[in-house]
Amino acid sequence: MQKKIGRQTMRLSRPPAIVASACIGGKQEQEGPLAGWFDELSGDGFFGEKTWEKAESAMQKRALSRALEKGKLAPGDIDFVFAGDLLNQCIGSSFSLRHFGIPFYGLYGACSTMGEGLSLAALLLDGGFGVTAAAMTSSHFCTAERQYRMPVPYGSQRTPTAQWTATAAGCTILQAGGKGPAVTHVTCGKIVDKGITDANNMGAAMAPAAYDTLSAFFQDTGTGPDDYDLIATGDLGQLGHEILCDLFAGDGVTLGDNCTDCGLLLYDRQNQDMHCGGSGCGCSASVFNGYLLAQMREKGWKKLLFAPTGALLSPTSSFQGESIPGICHAVLIEAQS
Repeated sequence: MQKKIGRQTMRLSRPPAIVASACIGGKQEQEGPLAGWFDELSGDGFFGEKTWEKAESAMQKRALSRALEKGKLAPGDIDFVFAGDLLNQCIGSSFSLRHFGIPFYGLYGACSTMGEGLSLAALLLDGGFGVTAAAMTSSHFCTAERQYRMPVPYGSQRTPTAQWTATAAGCTILQAGGKGPAVTHVTCGKIVDKGITDANNMGAAMAPAAYDTLSAFFQDTGTGPDDYDLIATGDLGQLGHEILCDLFAGDGVTLGDNCTDCGLLLYDRQNQDMHCGGSGCGCSASVFNGYLLAQMREKGWKKLLFAPTGALLSPTSSFQGESIPGICHAVLIEAQS
């Protein structure tokens, strides 16, 4: 059976179900509007550890452990886990998984990693290569600032286009033949680079990739924005979301109130002084695994189109004056009757 439809989209013949999910957050997330949808929140940015990097690994451990508990599963029940983060060599993920004994695929998709992990896990389960898989990612404000920008105590003023890297982690467990909302379609994104070089303007760098992937998804599936209960990108923030809407408007397509961005949902941008909103792998991961999946259950949504975006830069590429390539992976989650 041919599962590929159009240029970039796969339609799964045996859609795996989301049987459990969990999300962990820090102090800013605790003070945000979505606090009630987190499984755990901590006012301690170190999460009981000695370094920020170990704190990020601790968040991933807790996210996976909580998801396993909620799904009444043991580590040995997971056939493989897809995980990644923003740290060099993805040490947040690899160190968090050292003692679980689960076959591991390490990923780097920047802030699109949750979508990438969900896509690959769903495709392998649909192909019959396993029964149960996990997708997981995280970010930490302090680890990201140390790696990508400058020492936090420096106190540099943030630009108006800047976004706040979430201190959060999210984990999804998928199961072939399970009960729950299922991943039915996956659209693999392409690298899109429009020449943005400002590392403090991620929304502008990533919005063209979101436009490219969503356009491909709509074309491949023969659908439009109005066919979905919610379309959630992440993490474009305010500026990136506006650019995305403008790009679609140029095609005569209106992205209405059913299109939002995880970077706009996680924080109260005004009261928490978040400028253009949230960012980081943990932003879309925590919003998806907490708030969005809860809304599918509570509001009876039938179709959630989740399209996290990533800026594929590094400190070295920025120092060398390189532009910022963007990527976006789209995953369609549908309620099972």
